[in-house]
Amino acid sequence: MLQTERSALIVVDVQNGFTSGGKLEVAQAERIIPTINQLADHFDNIVLTQDWHPANHISFVEQHPQHKAFDVVQLDYGPQVLWPAHCIQGTQDAEFHPDLNIPTAQLIVRKGFRPHIDSYSAFMEADHKTTTGLAGYLRERQIDTVYIVGIATDFCVAWTAMDAARLGFKTFVISDATKAIDLQGSLQHAWQEMLAVGVKRMVSKEILDFSKS
Repeated sequence: MLQTERSALIVVDVQNGFTSGGKLEVAQAERIIPTINQLADHFDNIVLTQDWHPANHISFVEQHPQHKAFDVVQLDYGPQVLWPAHCIQGTQDAEFHPDLNIPTAQLIVRKGFRPHIDSYSAFMEADHKTTTGLAGYLRERQIDTVYIVGIATDFCVAWTAMDAARLGFKTFVISDATKAIDLQGSLQHAWQEMLAVGVKRMVSKEILDFSKS
């Protein structure tokens, strides 16, 4: 089921910036990394995503001095959470976490590099128009099913999963291989939205046990 050439594992933003000591730390996020590494051993096709912001990125609260971190503002493309500056291009904060060990990954998708638009999804920027090229890459390789893990469940993982489902991919989120920020109920809301568009929820044991059999 999983080892076929038609499935891919998408590992979202397992970076220093989102783990302990990072600029946008997600509590205990590094705990999911061993599970992600285990899962990666069972996939032939693996894509990593990497938040890759310029220092003056529009989503950074430092660019909006009249606001505070985690305020939501309206920008040209819609509502935007204002984040502390994080994952700035070329910094240690933007590097993959040192415990992430997936040498077999074939593609790294860098996102959020345009200064004036944010990009949570691995497929589409926040305007829901500008594509990253990932869908085309997967289709060219005849991949029709994606399994998504990483950080954060309620933002980059959820947006990636919803876009994958809308683009016609059979989409699974492996819940115990993700970690959430959970701002004011955002995790529950994200799961409701994901399930509503056809994303399936599963746990890593379903893959690891299947692969042993």
